[in-house]
Amino acid sequence: MIKDYAELLVKVGVNLQKGEKLVISAPVSAADLARETVKVAYINGAREVEVLWNDEEVTKSGLKYRTVKSLSVIPEWAKAQRESFIDERACYISIVSDNPDAMKSISQKKLSAARKARKKAYLKFFEWTSSNKIRWTLAAYPNKAWAKKVYPDCSASVALKKLWQAVAATVRLDCPSPVEAWEKHQSDLQRRCGILNDAGIAKLRYKNSLGTDFSVSMPENYLFCGGAELGALDGIPFTANLPTEEVFSSPDRLSAEGTLVSALPLCSNGKMIENFSLTFKQGRIVEYHAEKGEETLKETIETDEGSHYLGEIALVGFGSPVRKQNVLFYETLFDENASCHFAIGNSYPNCVKGGGDMSDDELLAAGLNVSLEHVDFMVGTSDLSISCETKDGKKFDIFLNGEWVI
Repeated sequence: MIKDYAELLVKVGVNLQKGEKLVISAPVSAADLARETVKVAYINGAREVEVLWNDEEVTKSGLKYRTVKSLSVIPEWAKAQRESFIDERACYISIVSDNPDAMKSISQKKLSAARKARKKAYLKFFEWTSSNKIRWTLAAYPNKAWAKKVYPDCSASVALKKLWQAVAATVRLDCPSPVEAWEKHQSDLQRRCGILNDAGIAKLRYKNSLGTDFSVSMPENYLFCGGAELGALDGIPFTANLPTEEVFSSPDRLSAEGTLVSALPLCSNGKMIENFSLTFKQGRIVEYHAEKGEETLKETIETDEGSHYLGEIALVGFGSPVRKQNVLFYETLFDENASCHFAIGNSYPNCVKGGGDMSDDELLAAGLNVSLEHVDFMVGTSDLSISCETKDGKKFDIFLNGEWVI
């Protein structure tokens, strides 16, 4: 499975080409997958592979014992290193393997300071990845602490085995040929993107029994994306998230009206936010509530001005392979692919024609959002309906009873 996973990261994830450099960010706990990925990359013609190792316990100690002032400073060499990846046109694989409860005892103020500092220091690198000028992919590696959180009634070893099985199913490692299975899946997602892009959508309306009653408009020249995306500088297809079940775009930032109610808890920087709602007026969040984690929600929304607005709209069928696992993964990479969702904060520039070459001011003028933040939250339920109205006045359903009808 590790070998198949590594091949998926290299061939489907970043779609590494001969002579390219690959950078892998990986926790020490995922060393076997990182090592195998290095090997597969070289076999497939990489000119160089660089691994950036990290460790959650080391990170936690830094957050616990350093001051907020210290955490707000990122060394210049770290910024220069990230920007060197841009200069070298490297491909980038990020492997995550977190304990959802690891940062439970860390103050929200310290977590926010560290997150903001990192995003400011690596702003150019994040801009290049979000605009697909660098081909990148994100994947997860199961660990015992994470597994016990997902399967609390099982022993650690049994829970770990079950989590590996669940991850394998969601990224199609359980198929005879994972790479071929991904090609078919991506074709289905791109077909739906084509329908939505050709429709000339003006407005989308959401409604379900949880209390979601919401509308949002699409900007001129919007683009829905899904499955394989194209590198903005080379036109080479790649898959940014493994797994991915979403067809996504960026709405008009000033158009959101009504209330969105969470369908699943949100795990943000090790802090849980549960049973929450967001109310919008003229695009801006004007009211929010959470039964648990409201302070974390507040910190997220108040990151900057842009984090008060929506940056992403994503459509996911209720019958996705992630949802079929019937668990909360406590990891946004998976949970967002179990449910239709939105994100507050930064938009993806390529969700509007020519967006990858626009400045922040130009993106704002085009209707997209700009922020240091990007946090996904899930709203999809078994009774969610999504309808749309086109620019020429036509109306049709996109989702009924939580599932695609196109």
